[in-house]
Amino acid sequence: MKLRAKGIGLLLLVLLALCSTIDVCDARIGKHWRQRGSQSSSQLKKKGKGKKGSSHRQYSRNQTSPKPPVSSTPSPGAGKGYQNPYQPSPSPTPNAPVSPSPSPANGNRHSSSKSPTPSCGKGSQPPPQPPSAGSQGAVFNVVDFGAKGDGVSDDTKAFEGAWAAACKQGASTVLVPPELEFLVGPISFSGPYCKPNIIFQLEGTILAPTGAKAWGSGLLQWLEFTKLNGIVIQGNGIINGRGQQWWTYSDPDDEDDDDTQYNVELDRMPQIKPTALRFYGSFKVVVADITIINSSQCHLKFDNCQEVMVHDVTISSPENSLNTDGIHLQNSKDVSIHHTNLACGDDCISIQTGCSNINIHNVNCGPGHGISIGGLGRDNTKACVSNVTVRDINMFRTTTGVRIKTWQGGIGLVQDIRFSNIQVSEVQMPIMIDQFYCDRSTCRNQTSAVAVSGVQYENIRGTFTIKPVHFACSDSLPCSGISLTGVQLRPVQIPHYHLNNPFCWQAFGELYTPTVPPVACLQIGKPAGNNLQSYHDIC
Repeated sequence: MKLRAKGIGLLLLVLLALCSTIDVCDARIGKHWRQRGSQSSSQLKKKGKGKKGSSHRQYSRNQTSPKPPVSSTPSPGAGKGYQNPYQPSPSPTPNAPVSPSPSPANGNRHSSSKSPTPSCGKGSQPPPQPPSAGSQGAVFNVVDFGAKGDGVSDDTKAFEGAWAAACKQGASTVLVPPELEFLVGPISFSGPYCKPNIIFQLEGTILAPTGAKAWGSGLLQWLEFTKLNGIVIQGNGIINGRGQQWWTYSDPDDEDDDDTQYNVELDRMPQIKPTALRFYGSFKVVVADITIINSSQCHLKFDNCQEVMVHDVTISSPENSLNTDGIHLQNSKDVSIHHTNLACGDDCISIQTGCSNINIHNVNCGPGHGISIGGLGRDNTKACVSNVTVRDINMFRTTTGVRIKTWQGGIGLVQDIRFSNIQVSEVQMPIMIDQFYCDRSTCRNQTSAVAVSGVQYENIRGTFTIKPVHFACSDSLPCSGISLTGVQLRPVQIPHYHLNNPFCWQAFGELYTPTVPPVACLQIGKPAGNNLQSYHDIC
């Protein structure tokens, strides 16, 4: 009997163990597939208080999940893996706006591999799942807040509503869905009371108003993000400034110009032109993958920002669209700009006073005015720029290549600048320092100047059409510490252009390798009586 009882007990224990294993496996599988299940549209609309019309139901069938945000910490890599050669496109017809490319139906460019089927073996765990939209917090679709997306209706209020909800929630996403065009007036997406880490997922197109009424007497910016911590703008969408309203010149003697209404509206446009996209007083800013076209003035501006990353961005406007800088930096630190295509009517990148620790690499520039530091010291102001690296750049048919420009009468210092591996093609003046910068017909001669010291030019190669090197430095504060290494610039004769030899005035430094053509005008060594103060003493 005792043996029989023991046998029955052992049999019961075996059966109990088998049942327990099956239950655990079944539960694990069920839990795993519940995780993989896609979120319903009601989950994505969580916290939304806007309309639930047919436009949202129509969009939800092909909704794009926001990408995980990219860290704004500059990459330490040298970018050597960037293999795409620069293929310049034909210059746009004068005053013809750039045509936007259609937004792809699926906003995510990268396909994710399918997760393997989990096994129920001993000690097995479900594999980690890729982050979904829900892992980024709540998603606030502008359509849910009443946006029409027809390119005609004013959707400004809907964008304000979606932003207010995301701002209150934090670690959330404002979604601008694909295949729709949203007319949005001047708007400020502002802090400082917004919770941090908001993603602005741009998959559709945002259009600027073209009527004078929307701009009043004139505004400095159209889309503005201010005083935010951890703001990301990313996606495959387009910001279209429709700036041709400011570019177009109406000739009263043109008998073929019968668009009277258009000309009347143009005459009413304010003289102050808005920047398309501006960030002010923000920390940890990322702008990635988006396209900005046809701004009336500057396309993308950062003012008083820190830890900024811009990558895989396209900026484009016609060559003769006046003052349409690509990217403008001012009073900003720790900035990285890379793998970006810029074509505009002014500087591809403009670096102004108060900037330091700027790293620019793998950028295509042209047409435009090149990459410039300045103009600095205008109206006798103080200007300081330091620790700027510009490398691995392609420039095509720009007016200047890498340039430093300062006004007479200013004070301050430009120091520790490195231009390296710059390929120029039919650039008018590839290398320039101009301490006599003036954008007027005449400027008064003044003694004081923003000093320029410690500028390295390495491997600047290609072709020029006017002058290879232009160093025009101040008599009172000569340029010092200029070094040239591996500079090879050959002339290309262009009709109506006159070729000039290198020019130097009060420029001192070193020639570490022979240059083509020879830059014999550079004075070797340091200027006599050079009493240049340190950066910290001046700035």
